Amino acid sequence: MPSATHSHRPTTKVVHKAFKSRKSTKGSLRDQAKGKVPNERRRTPHQQIMSKIDRRNQAKQRQLTKHKEHQREASLFTGRDGAPRIVAVIPLCADGDAPSAIQSLNGSLDIEGDVLAPTFRVSVDRFKQKLQYIPVKRDLTIAMDAARVADYIVFILSAETEVDPLGELIIRSIENQGMSTLFTVVQNLDKVEPAKARPDVVKSLASFMTHFHPGQDKIYNLDARQECSSLMRSLCSTTPKGVNWRDQRPWMLVDDVQWPSTETDSTILTGVVRGKGLKADRLVHVGQWGTFQIEKITAAPISTKRRKDDGMVVDDAEEERVLEAPDDDRDDLAELAPEEAVMNDIDDGDEIMEPKAPVVKKGVLLDDHHYFSEEEPEKYEPPRKLPKGTSAYQANWILDDVSDSESEFDEEMQDAQNETAPARPEDGIEGLAGREPTEAAMSEYPQSVAFAELDDDEDAQQLAAYRNRKRDEAEEDKEFPDEIELHPHVLARERLAKYRGLKSLRTSPWNTEEDRPYQPEEWSRLLQIPDYQSSKNRVLREALIGGVAPGTRVHVYLKGVPIDQQKSQDSSQPVTLFGLLRHENKKTVVNFDITHKDDYEKSIKAKEELIIQCGPRRFVINPLFSGSGNTENGVHKYYRFLHPGDAAIATFMGPVTWGSVPALFFKRTAPERGEEGTPSLQLVATGTSRAPTTSRVIAKRAILTGHPYHIHKKVVTVRYMFFNREDVDWFKALPLWTRRGRSGYIKEALGTHGYFKANFDGGINPQDSVGVSLYKRMWPRSAIPFTGALLEGDAVARQDDAMDEDLQ
Repeated sequence: MPSATHSHRPTTKVVHKAFKSRKSTKGSLRDQAKGKVPNERRRTPHQQIMSKIDRRNQAKQRQLTKHKEHQREASLFTGRDGAPRIVAVIPLCADGDAPSAIQSLNGSLDIEGDVLAPTFRVSVDRFKQKLQYIPVKRDLTIAMDAARVADYIVFILSAETEVDPLGELIIRSIENQGMSTLFTVVQNLDKVEPAKARPDVVKSLASFMTHFHPGQDKIYNLDARQECSSLMRSLCSTTPKGVNWRDQRPWMLVDDVQWPSTETDSTILTGVVRGKGLKADRLVHVGQWGTFQIEKITAAPISTKRRKDDGMVVDDAEEERVLEAPDDDRDDLAELAPEEAVMNDIDDGDEIMEPKAPVVKKGVLLDDHHYFSEEEPEKYEPPRKLPKGTSAYQANWILDDVSDSESEFDEEMQDAQNETAPARPEDGIEGLAGREPTEAAMSEYPQSVAFAELDDDEDAQQLAAYRNRKRDEAEEDKEFPDEIELHPHVLARERLAKYRGLKSLRTSPWNTEEDRPYQPEEWSRLLQIPDYQSSKNRVLREALIGGVAPGTRVHVYLKGVPIDQQKSQDSSQPVTLFGLLRHENKKTVVNFDITHKDDYEKSIKAKEELIIQCGPRRFVINPLFSGSGNTENGVHKYYRFLHPGDAAIATFMGPVTWGSVPALFFKRTAPERGEEGTPSLQLVATGTSRAPTTSRVIAKRAILTGHPYHIHKKVVTVRYMFFNREDVDWFKALPLWTRRGRSGYIKEALGTHGYFKANFDGGINPQDSVGVSLYKRMWPRSAIPFTGALLEGDAVARQDDAMDEDLQ
């Protein structure tokens, strides 16, 4: 039996100290730090960690800068002589009434007055502000012109009528051209019965507006006085967002127009300067009138009456004083450079160089050389590795015996190739497949047979059957959009006289001397801009300095306004004035990023007539479409169509536009059966202005294809590409390619029907097709200023029959 002994808990327990190691583990150090960042010294000023006081000081400086900028923007509308806030009221539905909406807004603040067209002012005493309304009727041209100069846009919806296609066109057009602060109101909401259905109507209208503008979740009811008063408070206190491209230029909403009595007198436009300072040296663009020079700018303050000490009422208007007058730096209205006499090259100033005799050309131009054009045989020169930009003279000073196995030129060329997109076989050497490895096995392709030339009837039947089969495949696959078919009785060397060959579409040099006989007459007189970025920055900086300050009410005297303009002027359409930057009236080759609109289901054909609006100007253009991106040789492929969802570069000859300005592309269409309510004008594409240049080559590609007739290993007999022996000899220098990436060359012509023998770098499949790529430079067409209304009742789409010919 165990003894029943009792023992107490020991009170002398010793706790051993933890082991202290000088080399702690990473995990223990991380746990000990508890997320704190070590205070290490930074080597450079950019790596310095600011203290808490410095961070607070920097945040305070940003806040003060932002507050000063906000005060500067708001000071434009404050004071007795402050500029009015421009409000464009635009109805989107058929039963929308802009004058009634304006009266509802003014009535909420007990402001009385008639609604006048095209613009009128009201003074809001409660908020010490002035509003200038632009009541707009349902017209696309007037709505876009009014929204272009408005600080606030008010869209009017109806509780009873849905937005029709014209209303949607107005929304999309105003949105894409650039808009300032937007508000949305609804009319006739009290007429909706029962009353409990009205909130659902407002939610439906808000859902419709958020589809176009996600921030428009508030719909103001014009039948409710409280909501109208809230909207008036927002109009008088909210700082407008503005439009970037508009704020880079001076602009003005014209209050009054004084027409001249004689042709020598000037037309006087009165309004408040907005945007940048208005200069008398720069040109101005007035609505649909055109571009004019400024004779002078004078002050035009609004006259006020006050009482003197003796009680007499006097007029406090200032005398008309000149604020700006043009000087020697004035821009002229010339669009093209002056014509210059073509001088012959003079040697040593004594005798004139005799013109060289033209070389008889026996072959097509390949890159920058006509092969087989001289009597002596060609001397083969192997390609050399040279730095980028090396001229022919500099190449003579680079020795061939220098080893460049570790040259950095190879790395640059490799990087440039890696940046480009994957190429296709028809693009040149980049899209070709690699060489096939040499194998000792038998060929899987049939052996060749003796060549026997067919008679004309049998050859024509086989050609028709072959092309019909190819036409079905093209409709299904559309793998060769540039493929053309020659008539057997047409000479290819005459039909394709303007075309040339390129070994590579992206890297081969383009010989511009061959293009001179075909370039437009005014091409040499266009504006040349070597460095667009520096020129743009210089012009924009110049617009920041000088001119009449924004917020000043002025009289602008214009020269050369036709007297007939008074008869054609629509009294309901507001007149707007935009100042042009330096050189913006001069013509050059302009480029625009263009994106096909998803809601327009048809393809846009190149050189088809479109109406473009870029900033304050509209033109009728026939643009060329080409690929975007940068290439080593400045050559870009021409697109015959712009399909839905695609993007390209639209090119034409027109005036310069500095900066990124949004562009809208319209097309006149005839309403189809069952779509009588559709407007005759559709917004088919949108874009942005890019850097203009005359050195950008747009190359149109034509692909001639042939059929492998006999195959013996790598030697192939090809037919149906040419139809006479002379064409084979003319295009003999061009490289051949196949759909599966094989490359080759023409060895010799066979017979008189265009058959030839070709060598390839690998075996050819019997179902493959052999092709050759030819290129021709496309010249952009000149833009024509557009005048009149965008939407007309009898306007139909006009097609240019000459555009359908791909080879002329």
